[in-house]
Amino acid sequence: MYNPNLPLVYHPNYSFSFDPKHRFVVSKFARLKQYLEQQGVIQSNLQQGPVGNYSDLELVHCEQYVRDLYHNQLCPKAMRRIGIPWSKELMARTFTAPLGTYLTATLALKNGIACHLAGGTHHAHYDFGSGYCMVNDLAYTAQRLIDEQQVHNVLIFDCDVHQGDGTAAMLAHNPYVFTCSIHCDKNFPFRKQQSDLDIGLNPNVSDREYLSIVEATITDLIEQLNPDLVLYDAGVDVWQEDTLGKLDISWQGLEQRDYIVLTTCQRKGVPVATVIGGGYDKDHERLAMRHAIVIEQAAKI
Repeated sequence: MYNPNLPLVYHPNYSFSFDPKHRFVVSKFARLKQYLEQQGVIQSNLQQGPVGNYSDLELVHCEQYVRDLYHNQLCPKAMRRIGIPWSKELMARTFTAPLGTYLTATLALKNGIACHLAGGTHHAHYDFGSGYCMVNDLAYTAQRLIDEQQVHNVLIFDCDVHQGDGTAAMLAHNPYVFTCSIHCDKNFPFRKQQSDLDIGLNPNVSDREYLSIVEATITDLIEQLNPDLVLYDAGVDVWQEDTLGKLDISWQGLEQRDYIVLTTCQRKGVPVATVIGGGYDKDHERLAMRHAIVIEQAAKI
C-alpha cells in the first residue's frame, strides 16, 4: 500500500518535555513519527538531518536576532509575540528543523518527492518571530538551494489556514522564489504581507470550492513558472474542527487537497518537498494523524 522508498526526514529533538495544555503541541512531531511507524509508512526510509545552530539561519535572518534568540536575550515583548516560552530544548529544535526542510528538499530533487515530519514555520520574519514561529525554514531552504545553484527557481505553495506572512516578506524581492498563500482572510496574521499570489478565503469555505481553487492554482502556477522545486506547506488547520481554523474543510477534503497537489507536481515532472505546517487540536493523537495525511498520500503515489 505504501511506498517503502519515500524519503522521510525527522530529528529526535523535534519533541521534548513541554506543557501539554499549551496551544502549540510540541509532542505532535514524536506522535507523528510513532503513528507513521505503526502504519508502515516508516520502514528504512527515515533520515535524520544535522543539529542546527543560529549561525546557519544567518543566511536569511538578522544576525543579531538569531543570536539573541538562541542565547535567550530577546526582550519579553518579543518572546510574547512568538508565544512559546524559551528553553534550551526549544532552541535545539528551532535551529535544527530548517536544516531538516533543506534536507527534505534535496531528497525531493533526487527522488521527485520527499516529506519532512516538521517544518512550515512561515510566520517568522527577518528580525522577529511570531505565531509560534521563530525562524523561517521555507525561506532558508529556498534561499540556500538557489545560492548553491541546485535550483534556478522555487515555488512555495502554502496551504496553511494562516497567511505565510513571514515567508512573503522575507522573499518579496527575490526574483527566483514565487510565494503563493491560500489562507482564510479573516484570521491571523491580521496585518497581512504581500505574497506573489495571495488567495484570501472567506470563513466557512467548504470542500468543493476550496479544492477547486487549490487545483486551479497549483496547475496554473506550475504551467506559468515551470519551477525546479515546489515547497508545499500542507497545513492541516484548514480542517473544520481545528481550534484556530475558521474554514469548513473535511478530513476527506484534506486528503483530496494533498493528493491534488502531489499528483499535479508529479504529473508535471516537478519535484515536491512537503512540510506539515500548522494544526491545533486538544486531541494530540488526532492531530498527529491529521499531519500524517500528506505523508500517507505521498507514500501512496
